[in-house]
Amino acid sequence: MTTSSAMSLQLDGFETIQMAQTQILQIRKWVQSMGDELSRPLNHAGMAFSDCVKLYSESEFRLSQLLLNENETHDDTRMWLSGVLTNHRTCLNGLNEKGFDEIQLVTHNLTFWLNKALALQTQGSSIRKGVPRRPQDNQVGGTLTSWSPTTSKADFVVANDGSGTHRKINDVIAALKKFGSKRTRRVIIYVKAGVYNEKIEIDHSVKNVMLVGDGIDRTIITGNRNVADGDTTFGSATVGVSGDGFWARDITFENTAGPYKAQAVALRASSDFSVFYRCSFKGYQDTLYVLTMRQFYRDCRIYGTIDFIFGNAAVVFQNCDIFIRRPNHGQGNFITAQSRDGPHENTGISVHKSRIRPTPEFAAVENSFRTYLGRPWREYSRTVFMETDIDGLVDPKGWGEWHGNFALSTLFYAEYKNTGMGSSTARRVNWPGFHVFNSPQEAGPFCVGKLIQGESWIPVTGVPFQLGV
Repeated sequence: MTTSSAMSLQLDGFETIQMAQTQILQIRKWVQSMGDELSRPLNHAGMAFSDCVKLYSESEFRLSQLLLNENETHDDTRMWLSGVLTNHRTCLNGLNEKGFDEIQLVTHNLTFWLNKALALQTQGSSIRKGVPRRPQDNQVGGTLTSWSPTTSKADFVVANDGSGTHRKINDVIAALKKFGSKRTRRVIIYVKAGVYNEKIEIDHSVKNVMLVGDGIDRTIITGNRNVADGDTTFGSATVGVSGDGFWARDITFENTAGPYKAQAVALRASSDFSVFYRCSFKGYQDTLYVLTMRQFYRDCRIYGTIDFIFGNAAVVFQNCDIFIRRPNHGQGNFITAQSRDGPHENTGISVHKSRIRPTPEFAAVENSFRTYLGRPWREYSRTVFMETDIDGLVDPKGWGEWHGNFALSTLFYAEYKNTGMGSSTARRVNWPGFHVFNSPQEAGPFCVGKLIQGESWIPVTGVPFQLGV
């Protein structure tokens, strides 16, 4: 029996989280020192270590909140622990991309303690019995939908023609970071029509930000970072958001690296209680990185080719349009690649009452490529499509393998009352982990009400939503 295994027999949920926090503090210091040594120009490993510092810093914050506060619910605790475990794996993934594997030996105990803490939560050993904790918001209900540049006042106005308070979004974020986590009031940033070529990072200290544009394809935040040119998948994001309570409306987030540059993220989100309304996400491979936490997308458009909705958040897409683009020759399209890695994580991708269709350039050649609803990035990958219009471009088998038989018995994929020429389940895969729901009761756990507990935090935005099927 290992030392970690022997000790865990005597520890409860609170103590296992303390053990994980101790491990993270030590690992963050180590990756920071390694990153400082490898941060010379053109050293791509240095970029990966920089990502790790961000990820472990956020994880320190998450676990500190769990240990210090008394208002976390059972769902909150599982979600944050899942997020910390995902952050850890994301660091390892980035370092592996750059050929650096030694960190696996340094971090083995952290993986153990986080999995142990999650298992205790699932068994009902909650560290506290809290009431629902939701972001503080002193704005009038319905702010996200009712706000108007003609009748409402923004805290900051960004305009690249000089007509606002700032020319760059990053200048506003830098100003907000000076206040850190002490600021709880929601801040409204109005970004006027225009193209903003910026790499934006809204870290965990910058909470309750509302970003409002002038409309899809009118306010555009763009970039072209990608793995082929040296970035990590995590670091390639045009916009990365970790601060809780992030809201966005009427904006296009894009990565223009193109289909030949491999992973190239438009938006990376790990903001708990985040809402995206009437937004567009444009890219090819890995367009939308729903990394962690609870997220809701309503009336949005997502464009891509390979694994273009991916990550380990608990996320619902409702009344969204999913557009398939033309991939490289010899490639196939995979809409989702969910990365749930253990049975105790309360995460998953749910696509509800949406539409899957080709872009015009793909429609002309769609018979030359195979398109699938998803494939399992991790062993317990979990994705459902419900009451969604599925175009005939989707292959009759529906779902694709990652490699061989990996995860086919441990994943959880399901479909419920979908429509369209590609919706028939008669020729779907016969994997042990694939299901066809036959009742609202089976579909219920993957709706807004249950998967992301949306009834308690979406209404204040004013965004329309449906709790169940």
